Amino acid sequence: MTIPQGTSLCIDLHCHSTASDGTLTPSELVDRAAAMGVTHLALTDHDTIDGLTEARSRAVDAGLALINGIELSCVWRRQTIHVVGLDFDVEDSRFLARLQAQHDNRWRRAHKIAERLERKVPEPLLDLATEQAGGDVPGRPHFAKALIAQGVVKNMNQAFSRYLGNGKPGDVKAFWPELEEIVGWITDAGGVAVLAHPRKYGLTGSKLRQLVADFQSAGGRAMEVATSGQQRGDLSFLAELCRGSELMASQGSDFHFPGASWCELGRFETLPSGLTPVWQGFRTPL
Repeated sequence: MTIPQGTSLCIDLHCHSTASDGTLTPSELVDRAAAMGVTHLALTDHDTIDGLTEARSRAVDAGLALINGIELSCVWRRQTIHVVGLDFDVEDSRFLARLQAQHDNRWRRAHKIAERLERKVPEPLLDLATEQAGGDVPGRPHFAKALIAQGVVKNMNQAFSRYLGNGKPGDVKAFWPELEEIVGWITDAGGVAVLAHPRKYGLTGSKLRQLVADFQSAGGRAMEVATSGQQRGDLSFLAELCRGSELMASQGSDFHFPGASWCELGRFETLPSGLTPVWQGFRTPL
């Protein structure tokens, strides 16, 4: 199904709710998206589709089209990579079983993060982080909030710079399936696999090109070209990489919480010309 481009449309295919590490409930997220002028939204929570039912119900009242979405964690050459899945069958039994396994992986990771951090801080963290996550599996942002609540750090920036950022004790990258496996999950469920925010992995140009090649070989069909918070030159670089790879182009804010002007729903640059929008590969009407 093709979504026609036009000035009246605003298509955001990457955002998060409290079902993973966002701060707005699925309903609140949809309301905010509608208020920001978004007409087509994909809720892409990390490794879960638990928020989709609530979001879809709210989207009907908000007059907004909701697209099935998820952001899955995987490993490529020992590095954590994220792949967004769009327009898949939410009732695919094999996909649901795989998501349960991924949920179990997230709990294993949470226990490992807690184990590492508890060597550095005076009090246990897992229960408090789980509370911050609303009783579900906590991610690094929830551990950051737990550290703040304990008075170990003053804010999120300190939590990540001292304990949870890349190379810090709470940076646990293990437990994820390989890239090829995750792409297969999405494809098997009838969806489109999209390489998420390619410039956020800190890869050199040559390594990023190799990632894109491996992603495409695994069955990946699109990559995010326009996202919030991009650096100067990122859009043109990714557009050229997308064209050269003959992948479809996706776009999205990667919204997590209100108040971040660099990461707001529906706010990112327009896809450059000469690219095929990912929604042209969708299988179902919106």
